[in-house]
Amino acid sequence: MTGTPTGPTAGGLTTTGSLPPGDKATVLVESLPYIRRFWGKVVVVKYGGNVLSPKPGESSIDEAEALASFAEDIVLMRSVGMLPVVVHGGGPQIGALMERVGKEVEFLDGFRVTDADTIDLVRMVLVGKVNRDIVSSINVHGALAVGLSGEDANLITATARSEALGYVGDVVSVDPVIVHQLLAQGLIPVVATIGTDLSGQAFNINADTAAGALASALEAEKLVFLTDVSGLRSVPDDPSTLIHRATADDLDRLVESGAARGGMIPKLEACARAVRAGVHRAHILDGRTPHALLLEVFTDEGVGTMVGIKP
Repeated sequence: MTGTPTGPTAGGLTTTGSLPPGDKATVLVESLPYIRRFWGKVVVVKYGGNVLSPKPGESSIDEAEALASFAEDIVLMRSVGMLPVVVHGGGPQIGALMERVGKEVEFLDGFRVTDADTIDLVRMVLVGKVNRDIVSSINVHGALAVGLSGEDANLITATARSEALGYVGDVVSVDPVIVHQLLAQGLIPVVATIGTDLSGQAFNINADTAAGALASALEAEKLVFLTDVSGLRSVPDDPSTLIHRATADDLDRLVESGAARGGMIPKLEACARAVRAGVHRAHILDGRTPHALLLEVFTDEGVGTMVGIKP
């Protein structure tokens, strides 16, 4: 259920303007089998902070409009019987705050070096800003979203990744009881990826890794990564090499060969682990495409990369 739009439209949907009545009916009919298939199924959606932060040379992105579009997708999924769980990062926003307060931003092996002051800033941004913005955008449509972090009810237990990185953590275990309880009440959990160790010390967790671990613990039907590229590419800088379908073994080979790099590596590793742990499908999409989430889940063509155990 993935593919590449054949022009400026995707799955028959234009990004602006209105559809003719006949086209609207076609889209609705096309979505029916997917609504039936995914009724009552958990879908974990990782909303990346880079969706809202344009790369150098790109036009600016209206954060309010992007969040509003995303919130509409999530609410519609819930309204047709799916059980969405949102997991979010906020790397660009954390970096921006650190620069504003004069804190040096340092990376080691792709991870942000996080001392005691930095972990406080990370919690401020993820829990106090990004999480609240997402919750508020969803709740425009009704009292649906509840914000929480991995610290709540021991949702994510973590351990230090390395002494050199400070308070950067790896996931040790996930206890999804609080998420199940919220879903049973018809609510939409929105999870900030802060975890704690057994002493209560907070750790910053890579959001891709956390989303994959949560999807596995929830036995989710789908794990969806919304990012700033159209999907997985065999040649990272060439959009024409988009891979529409892949297996977990394919992802392993891409990482080992160096074809995947930077922030795509934890996404691929999380996808591979999740589908091997029982998640039916994982997806990587460009979250800047209006309603990309709906196009991937509810149309035949889709807009990104779909990953499973088998092609």
